[in-house]
Amino acid sequence: MSKDRIILGIDPGTTIMGYGIIQIVEKKPILIAFGIIDLRKFSDHYVKLKRIFDRVTSLIDQYHPDELAIEAPFFGKNVQSMLKLGRAQGVAIAAALSRSMPIFEYAPRKIKMSITGQGNASKEQVAMLLKSLLKMKELPTELDATDGLAAAMCHFYQSNNPTIDKSYNSWKDFINKNQGRVKK
Repeated sequence: MSKDRIILGIDPGTTIMGYGIIQIVEKKPILIAFGIIDLRKFSDHYVKLKRIFDRVTSLIDQYHPDELAIEAPFFGKNVQSMLKLGRAQGVAIAAALSRSMPIFEYAPRKIKMSITGQGNASKEQVAMLLKSLLKMKELPTELDATDGLAAAMCHFYQSNNPTIDKSYNSWKDFINKNQGRVKK
């Protein structure tokens, strides 16, 4: 899977659904877009599901991603919430299937681990690392957007041999090559 491609990442939700789109060029990720699908103004769950389908389909038609990476549902205590979340995920998957896209599911811990090296990292930690990795100017207000982006990056890491702009032999080597990033 080393060819250039576009990956759509989705963090499913019934209140806010995050998405991120990256393009892989010569084994390097480039940020294309990220944002949220805000469902807070809809009270009817079925209307939310239709909105999810319509917006995900619209994103696919606009950016023409080659693959969908989506966060798998995790186990929660509230069964009703889990059912609603599963439906939201299913509708996003159905939108991708309606455009014949391959789907890849990743557990939340796997996504966090691939970005931060820790499966229990916070949303803020994931967002800050993505900001650095993808050279983002600023973080979004809603971190669900970076969670969607994290799903896309996780898929990139799992399916590719990414290249990094610089290599380092040690922490001392890193510090020497990044003087502007070191706070004294």
